[in-house]
Amino acid sequence: MSPDGSLAAALRVALPILLAFAAGALVLLALGKNPLDYYTFVFRRGLFSWPGLQETITRSAPLLLIAAGLIVAFRAGIWNLGVDGQFLLAAVVCSAVAPWLIGLLPRWLALAASLAVAAGVGASWSLIPALLKARYGVNEIITTLMMSFLGISLANVLIKLVFRDPTTTVPQTPTLPVPYRLPRLFDTTIHFGVVIALVAILLVHFVMTRTAFGLKLRIVGANPRAAVHAGLPMSGLTFATFALSAALIGMGGAVEILGVHGTVRADWNPAYGLLVIPLVFLARFNGLGSILFVLFFAALQIGGESAARRLGVPHYYVLLLVSLVLLFLAIVEYLDHLTARRRTAV
Repeated sequence: MSPDGSLAAALRVALPILLAFAAGALVLLALGKNPLDYYTFVFRRGLFSWPGLQETITRSAPLLLIAAGLIVAFRAGIWNLGVDGQFLLAAVVCSAVAPWLIGLLPRWLALAASLAVAAGVGASWSLIPALLKARYGVNEIITTLMMSFLGISLANVLIKLVFRDPTTTVPQTPTLPVPYRLPRLFDTTIHFGVVIALVAILLVHFVMTRTAFGLKLRIVGANPRAAVHAGLPMSGLTFATFALSAALIGMGGAVEILGVHGTVRADWNPAYGLLVIPLVFLARFNGLGSILFVLFFAALQIGGESAARRLGVPHYYVLLLVSLVLLFLAIVEYLDHLTARRRTAV
């Protein structure tokens, strides 16, 4: 890529973020807060303090696994928007199964089995959208969103009725004791799930860019008609894409439970899907770029939670920033395509 092309690509990534922060600054001013104080506090807390950096890296683990799953789907031209349902349902089942497995198996084997169960739950929850897409051509945006709503509702039903811990007054699943959770790295609060997440997204990046399977998915995503004429098994690839994408997202739910919370309370929904989707788009479905953006927004999230307590800025301001990034990303992409069409016409 030429220097001019690299600069243009960098601007397409940086501009939506800068515009979102500028628009967010106006919102802060309207709330009577100093934007400079807020942003300085957020990044000092999330990146430039050792406890905050550990929290940021820990928070990035489920986000990276979700990003890996979304990269698989989006590269194949499939809009898996059922992230929150797949994540929550896998997290709930994992939190119920893990304490039981700990009593039967050695620690590492029990944790590995719990991760596998969560991956299976996520993949299973994507089968209906995959079937409707592969057999009947039903738009997966509709079906995955519907399944996400059902998954979130079913997760709450399981917590309150099936997997509820009878020893607590608050509806929640049984708690996995701290000594049996994912181990910490190098005497820090960072757990081993971060390693799992990094390996997963790097493997996804390798598979999508360096293997025949990844090439097939990219062909399907870029030109489905060409894929059909090339004789690619469209139904099989559709099922494989949904299953792999949702399995990685389900593992994200397991990592969050096995590494941090140890249990799931009723009505818990971090809505990580809303956060990660624009990050994956900003990274242009690139695994390495997604790591950087996930760390950046994990720092923003950790710092934002602290700022909500210290500076009185509402918690939802971070989600507002993510929404603004997505809005300005769409505008920048539209203007970029418009400019390209005008050049082609000339």
